[in-house]
Amino acid sequence: MYATVFEGSPEDGVPFDQEAYDIWLQYLPADHIIRGNKHDNFWEMGDVGPCGPCSEIHYDLRDESEIAAVPGREMVNQGSPLVIEIWNLVFMQFNRKANGSLEPLAANCIDTGMGFERLCMILQGKKSNYDTDVFQPTIQRIAAMSGKTYGADEKCDVAMRVVADHLRAISFSIADGQLPSNVKAGYVIRRILRRAVRYGYTYLGFNEPFICRLVAGLVDQMGGQFPELKAQQTLIEKVIEEEESSFLRTLATGINLLDGVMAEVRKSGGERISGKDAFLLYDTYGFPIDLTELIAREQGIEVDLEAFEKELQAQKERSRNAAAVDTDDWKELIHIKQSEFIGYDTLSAEVKIARYRRVSSKGRVSYQLVFDRTPFYGNSGGQIGDIGYIETANERIPVVATEKENGLIIHIVTQLPENPEATFMAVVDPEKRQAAANNHTATHLMHEALRKVLGTHVEQKGSLVTPEYLRFDFSHFQKVTHEELRRVEQLVNRAIRANYPLEEKRDATKEEAAAAGAMMLFGEKYGDRVRMVRFGTSVELCGGTHVSATGNIGFFKILNESAISAGVRRIEATTGAKAEEVIYAAEDTMRNVADYLNNPQILQSIKKIMESNEALKHEMEAIRREQVAEWAAKIVDSTPERGGMRLMATQTDRRPDFIKDLAFAVRSRSKNIVLVIGSINDGKPTLTVALGDDIVAQGVNAGVVVREAAKAINGGGGGQPFLATAGGKNPDGIQAAIDKAVELIVEQVK
Repeated sequence: MYATVFEGSPEDGVPFDQEAYDIWLQYLPADHIIRGNKHDNFWEMGDVGPCGPCSEIHYDLRDESEIAAVPGREMVNQGSPLVIEIWNLVFMQFNRKANGSLEPLAANCIDTGMGFERLCMILQGKKSNYDTDVFQPTIQRIAAMSGKTYGADEKCDVAMRVVADHLRAISFSIADGQLPSNVKAGYVIRRILRRAVRYGYTYLGFNEPFICRLVAGLVDQMGGQFPELKAQQTLIEKVIEEEESSFLRTLATGINLLDGVMAEVRKSGGERISGKDAFLLYDTYGFPIDLTELIAREQGIEVDLEAFEKELQAQKERSRNAAAVDTDDWKELIHIKQSEFIGYDTLSAEVKIARYRRVSSKGRVSYQLVFDRTPFYGNSGGQIGDIGYIETANERIPVVATEKENGLIIHIVTQLPENPEATFMAVVDPEKRQAAANNHTATHLMHEALRKVLGTHVEQKGSLVTPEYLRFDFSHFQKVTHEELRRVEQLVNRAIRANYPLEEKRDATKEEAAAAGAMMLFGEKYGDRVRMVRFGTSVELCGGTHVSATGNIGFFKILNESAISAGVRRIEATTGAKAEEVIYAAEDTMRNVADYLNNPQILQSIKKIMESNEALKHEMEAIRREQVAEWAAKIVDSTPERGGMRLMATQTDRRPDFIKDLAFAVRSRSKNIVLVIGSINDGKPTLTVALGDDIVAQGVNAGVVVREAAKAINGGGGGQPFLATAGGKNPDGIQAAIDKAVELIVEQVK
């Protein structure tokens, strides 16, 4: 075993970590304590922020002969898979400023972390994490499902290890409330899951969802230590299954598109897929570049990876530029460790600026202010932050947003006060705060109502509370019916009319909260002390702002219910004046409909219209059938036979369904008919080719003809040998398409 300590950095003014060295010397020989450089032994979270020297523990897993040949101390931090770091201790004592300099932190701390799988590897005498009992049960299940043997093929082995590793990451993330999505952490989860699916698809032959079938084994293995995994098993399985199915469809679509790209490459006499085409498949259709390369290689075609990388880097650069934020260092006026929030009890207070900084993004400059205390609620817990203003006798500055970061409540303003050291009156917008409080309390009431109506399996999976509306995501495996939504609305409005007062305990222990039946959510991080909020029988842990009594909410109305992922539904709703507006809008719509129908009995009027429309449809269908029969007879009777066929080629404005019926009717009247019809509807060209049985018997195929002729309208299509259609994007080419179809048919008819 070896330990590393920081050797020091003269440029930063940080000395050798003598203290850590002396402590290690009590437990290890001097030649097992290694001085590490800034790259290995000085931890930083980014360009700015807390940082400090670190001390690592490394372990040499090599055989005795290998150790004798090269001492372990020479292999530490050299990338050897058998000389590995198993523990790190970060001594957080500095803050890196924007100008690169270091300043001491007000309070030092130690951040420590151990590699669980690596420790298991040492204790079990293995040389790979994947050979331990942490991963082997899952790997063996994958091997059995795929019909392959672990250890027989390196590529298959890698695929099994990837799936086993990613299964854990995905399952625990979903159990903690993080669902796959296209943004932020959800996008990371989606990428990890898709990588596992891709390896299973490419190397293990899985063409259907399979990762979801591995969840039960993981729960059996780890559910005892992590009860949230067992509690969320059904949700995890359904979410993974839906994500797998979706990505497998993406792969199928991508393969079809790739086939088209490779066909074009061959047609042009080339041997390489351009980087632009490969990037289009990757960026627009989500098709992995390594899969593009693998499939192309099997067809003897290369991929211009250098050009692909240029396209990828250009996109990343565009994204970086779009998201670039330039943040100055904090200017501290008053030292505080965290903000004091007084907004539960007041919407205005005298405050002083404790620190401020300038932020520039996309050419816009704003300022972030932290007060010694504040009535402004910072964006957190799903509730957006307050707006309002700060003022002195000389100026009033709007607060356009309020955020929360590392225990600090940050107020966003567009201009810096003339005198930052002055005393300010901070005032929250009372109407916006009340509207947000209405919606937040209604969220709690709705959560309880959903559990009563749908069942206790309902758990919060996300929320958004704004002054305008609320959004609530929850676990449920089917669409919520209109009747169930109505029942939820009734329960919430009943609680509103009951006018339950707010009962809160701002300093409750977690044990007290649990005893009171408070909802505690997986994924939420609670401190030793929590704020417990009760309205009637609804009890939750919550730091947000709420009404003093439920009657203040006024009225609750659900706006929409939808699915956002497998096993997760979303309800959007509103309260108070906004809910009134929804009702008034619905009433206005009904009144307008009644006026338009000139009948206050709307349902009866609509029913009569529907019945009349249905009768007219039947009449029109009968007329259409008569027209089709007349046209078919006229075409056959008026088309002379030449060269062994009756050829009719024309352009019309008739709709495709009429043309199709006409084609069937004409075929039934003549065995040697050739019908080529082009039409344009809503700016979209359509080509139809119908052939009599005698023409088909000579080897003419309508599907082949249509596909070739459709190139003139920038389209494609197909169908049966006797009847085929094609659509396109170029209406100007419809006559050329008709002419090409006739040419191809005439060439083949004997």
